[in-house]
Amino acid sequence: MTVINSHQNPRLKQVRTLLARRRERVRTGLFVAEGEDLVAAAAAAGWEPEDVLVAAGSGLEGTQVEPGLLAGASSLGSGTRAIGIYRQRWADAASGPRCLHLHGLRDPGNVGTAIRAAHALGASSVSLGPDTADPYGPKAVRASMGSLFAVPVVRAAGPDALPGTTIALVLRAGVPLRGDEVTGDVTLLVGAEREGLPDDVVAACDRTAHLPIAGAESLNAAMAATAALYELARTPAG
Repeated sequence: MTVINSHQNPRLKQVRTLLARRRERVRTGLFVAEGEDLVAAAAAAGWEPEDVLVAAGSGLEGTQVEPGLLAGASSLGSGTRAIGIYRQRWADAASGPRCLHLHGLRDPGNVGTAIRAAHALGASSVSLGPDTADPYGPKAVRASMGSLFAVPVVRAAGPDALPGTTIALVLRAGVPLRGDEVTGDVTLLVGAEREGLPDDVVAACDRTAHLPIAGAESLNAAMAATAALYELARTPAG
């Protein structure tokens, strides 16, 4: 059995480059999922890898790599036993009955966490607007905890490209968000924590709503998306 034992191996170089450079992910259409759990989540969702690198002696199936070199190529560091390389998937259009649109979220951890919440709370798709972090970057992929493989992801410029009633989530503006007052297909739009949604995006939405916050000044964007999706999930879509 051949084991990769050189830091200069092209497969390891590819992993390092994809993890470090968004430009390379855009150019190749590839991304990296680090760790056994994410590789298993991809397999469960039916994603075929371009390659899977595994620590030699781990008993895992894939291209065998000297464990120290595999850990060195990963952004996770020591203990990494599996790294998968996959081709990105972008849906042609956002779909209902429940869509989450993220607009201007520059923190990849927030993007990944929001995708995880969308999956957990029954969203049909996640839409990414301008200036939003790469969902296929390493931090976003990790934060999604495998949900990236289960929820269709699409690019959309704004409300006109989104399904159903569009609801802008704006701090202390509009009406309190109530799931039992929302019927049919709906898209929830969430902006960055500091800037929020741009004024023109809010104006283009069908409704403006807020989460009633009693204590803290505001919520992290991913937390706000999670709370709002939970409120919508309390009422069956349709």
